[in-house]
Amino acid sequence: MAAFELTKSKQQVSTMLKQGFISDFFLSPPPSSFSSSPSNPTQPIQSPIRSAPSPTLFEMMTEEQTRDSSRPSTHLQSFDTARMRIEERVSRVLSGAPFRNPSDWGLGFGDVKLTVTARDGFSVSMDVHREVLASRSQFFKEKLGRRSGSHHSVEICECDDVEVYLETLVLMYCDDPKKKMMGEGVSKILGLLKVCDSLKFNDGISSCLEYLEAVPWSEEEEERVISNLQDLNLHNDHDVLQRVALEPSTSSRIDDIFLRLLAGVLQAKDEKARKEMKTLISRLLKEDNNSTYNRLDISKETLYTICHKCLTSLFHCLSEATSCEENRGMMSEIAREADNLEWVVEILIEKRIGEEFVKLWSDQNELGVLHSKVPVMYRHKISRITAQLCIAIGRGNILVPKETRVSLLSTWLEALYDDFGWMKRSSRSVDRRLIEDGISQIILTLPLLQQQAFLMSWFDRFLEKGDDCPNIQRAFEIWWRRAFVRQPVVEPQLQITVCDYPS
Repeated sequence: MAAFELTKSKQQVSTMLKQGFISDFFLSPPPSSFSSSPSNPTQPIQSPIRSAPSPTLFEMMTEEQTRDSSRPSTHLQSFDTARMRIEERVSRVLSGAPFRNPSDWGLGFGDVKLTVTARDGFSVSMDVHREVLASRSQFFKEKLGRRSGSHHSVEICECDDVEVYLETLVLMYCDDPKKKMMGEGVSKILGLLKVCDSLKFNDGISSCLEYLEAVPWSEEEEERVISNLQDLNLHNDHDVLQRVALEPSTSSRIDDIFLRLLAGVLQAKDEKARKEMKTLISRLLKEDNNSTYNRLDISKETLYTICHKCLTSLFHCLSEATSCEENRGMMSEIAREADNLEWVVEILIEKRIGEEFVKLWSDQNELGVLHSKVPVMYRHKISRITAQLCIAIGRGNILVPKETRVSLLSTWLEALYDDFGWMKRSSRSVDRRLIEDGISQIILTLPLLQQQAFLMSWFDRFLEKGDDCPNIQRAFEIWWRRAFVRQPVVEPQLQITVCDYPS
């Protein structure tokens, strides 16, 4: 036990030595002797060994700066790399330039020294031909036409891209600039177009526009094309923009186009294709609703024309299905027509013009009677329309008078209770919480006695059907507190008496 304690003590001392809390006798310098007479006068007194002092903060910062300055700058390295790439591209352009090899093109020596300088100071000088430049570019014609003499110098400063300027000069030597552009990307052509416009090189401008009109664009490139053409304000760019812009008179036909698209989807024979096109059109309409520009001006009359047709078709299917006992084909059509109507109502809600449909749907008493005669497996999609309206009203996306809200619940709420179990089991897209919240909110907007009537009816139905009935007990609790717990206290009104005093 003693040996263990001794070992433990040695370990603690060793740890404290390493951390510098105590000094080691064998590592520390011997203490200086302050005696006036040393014990051994023949042996010289050795000065104590002192450790090097710790560097100050200033010394550490100076050393760090010196070390950093000795390293090559990463920024300079990247700049040099970019410069080397530019020089390589410029050399590639100049290697095939006619003014660099004039004899191969039947030209004499250049009589204009042209210097193109970038914003960062990089410049390229070359000997070009005055006759060629002045004949192709109004800019060079104005600069060189007024000067006399056999040799001239022109400098173009502050260029965005030296390479593009050189490529534009090469195009001036070509009889067919568009052929020279073959294989280039849209970004390069836009750069050439900008330079051609600045140099007033009309053949180059026309070639760039013809090229842009003929090649396909990505969506990102399309935005750049539109932006660049608007910035340049060219007078002959209309052929290019016809791909993305309608004439003002054509925009009025959006109703006809939309009506044709919706009619095609509603009458589609292939169910898979019908669902895909429904999803596509819905997504495009939502994108338009969320955008701040280019809003589709689809008239309210067009949408309600489609809505009335869907409602008429649904009524016809229900009438046919209930008129004869064995009509399974017509039964399946009920679900399809209800799905069509639900989709159109969704568009009305997205466009914030669903108020009239709530009134229209509330008045469908005859349709409600026919609904109760059809098996629930075919009719439950009709109740999804009612749920859709309850959610929209509960969220405040549709504002209708109190009488309309009462009529809606009176006509369709019991049917919704009957179909709720099938609704939630038949489709994953049905969110029971949203439906329950929508029903609760719309009931709680009514006068207290009407709240009581609807909620007491729900209470009996929930006890009968349980989970197959919407659970709106939260609304029941709020009504209970309103009716029996938090009755407002009517304070006496302030009375003001006016008296006339005799003067």
